[in-house]
Parts: sequence; structure tokens; C-alpha cells
Amino acid sequence: MAKGIFTTKVNPTYDDLPEVRYHFPKTYLNQVQATVGDWIIYYEPRRQGANAAGRGGRQVYFATARVERIVDDPHRHAHYYAFVTDFLEFEHIVPFRQGGKYLEDALMKEDGSTNKGAFGRSVRLISDGEYQLILQLGFTKPTSGQMADADVIAAEEPEVYVRPMVEQLRFRPFRDAAFTRSVRAIYNFTCAMTGISIINGGGRPEVEAAHIRPVGNDHNGPDSMRNGIALSRSIHWMFDRGLLSLTDGYEILMVKELIPDPVKRLLNPEGKILLPADRRLYPHPQFLQYHRERIFKG
Repeated sequence: MAKGIFTTKVNPTYDDLPEVRYHFPKTYLNQVQATVGDWIIYYEPRRQGANAAGRGGRQVYFATARVERIVDDPHRHAHYYAFVTDFLEFEHIVPFRQGGKYLEDALMKEDGSTNKGAFGRSVRLISDGEYQLILQLGFTKPTSGQMADADVIAAEEPEVYVRPMVEQLRFRPFRDAAFTRSVRAIYNFTCAMTGISIINGGGRPEVEAAHIRPVGNDHNGPDSMRNGIALSRSIHWMFDRGLLSLTDGYEILMVKELIPDPVKRLLNPEGKILLPADRRLYPHPQFLQYHRERIFKG
């Protein structure tokens, strides 16, 4: 087994849904096979889609997942799907280069120039140390006013500082905390359905992070911000129990006979939810469809 980097665009050329699957050609089959059963990191390149002139990608590492299995693409010759589990987005996106240092050693030649051949490969294998470093940067908030220094973090004792985080990736307390912090932040600590934001005297927000496709064993939803929405506690309770849902156009659906009138008056008068500032983080249609078909009682 080996750890790897999977490159996926904002508007994928392939049939990627990073939370669930990674679509790739036979060119990368050996490298992807090496990662089965191990962890990978998703990288967003500069190019946003198939158009060579399309720029605007963030050039960052943004999530981790564990590769579960590879299956043939039944519709496209010499193409495959890698299905993943335990997807978790980083709390802080990680630029591929920090302080003049590449976080993947293979991206730099001996003379210090960029190894464009390595950089151009959509699937790259990395060492455990490189994986742990990127993971550390993704879940450790930089000190105030400073960018996290890759050299400093790499110098930390891995058995004490890095390894516990790697071991916690599959445990709910760690994942729930990371998911909650991320979803609350992208919705500006505001309930998406009511527009209400309440912060207590200690600075703790009342709003909660709801999974659109639940994460339980019966549903296997991912810990992705595109599978999350910030909701006040009572609204969250109704959403989880199928009394509220959303259309693909982000319009609020409700089981009207089961929603009390005072709650109806709290919902956004426009009938639509508030959305994150970054379109990349909008609720994904596949998760919204799942909620309507499997959870919603309307």
C-alpha cells in the first residue's frame, strides 16, 4: 500500500465526485492500485476544467480519503473508478508550496526548479512523511498573523505530534469536530434556513452543522462541506427527520401540516437558503437528491 495525491478539477473533465469516487484512465492504474486500502489527498490544480485557458483553480490540497476499491468503467474503455471512504475536508486549504518549499519532494528538481513532468501527473505517490505533513497543515490553524511553516512542522516529533491525528481520521469525535467547524464557518455562523445567528457570551455559536446525506451506516454520507448545511438546533432536528428539505435550486421544502406556524414564520421569506460565498462549497445536487428521496417525508 502507498499514499497518494489525486488531482481533481473544480469542473472535472472526468466523472469525479471526490467524496465518493475518482475517475481515471488506464495510464494511472498502477499508481491508483498501490493506494488501495491506504489514504490519499485531493489536490485542486490551477486549471478549473477541460479548457486549457481556464484558470482560477486554487492549487491547494483540500481533503483526504481512503481508497477502498477499483472497478472498471462500464461505459468508457480503459477507464476506471476508485471508490473512496472516510472522506474528510481539511479545515484549512494547504498550498502546494510554502516558504519556497514543495510539500511533495518529487515536484522539485535537484537544481531547485519545478519538475513539470511530475507536476503534470494527475496521480502521484507520496511518502508517509509527506502525507502526515500535509495533513498536519490541513488541520492545524496557523498562528495569528503567520503562515504555517512547513519546515517547522516537519521538524516536530512525528510519534507525538503528527501520528495521533492520522489515527483519529476514522473516528467520529475528530471528524464531527472538523466538519462542524468548517460548515459553521462557511455559513458565517448563520442558520441557512432562517438567517438567524446567535453567539453566546463565550463566543460559541448556536448554529449546528447538519449532514444532508446522513453519515450513519444506513446512509454513508461523507464529511464534506458540500454535504453540509448550517442550521439552528430546532431546524436541524426537523431537517434530519425529513420535515424540511431542499430542491436543487436551494428552495426550502416542507411538510406543511407538520411544521408549526411559528417555525414557518422563521424561515427565510424568499423561500431559499443562504449560501456560502464560495460556489465550490454549495450543497451538491447528488446529496440534495438523496435527502429528498430517502429522508424527506413530503
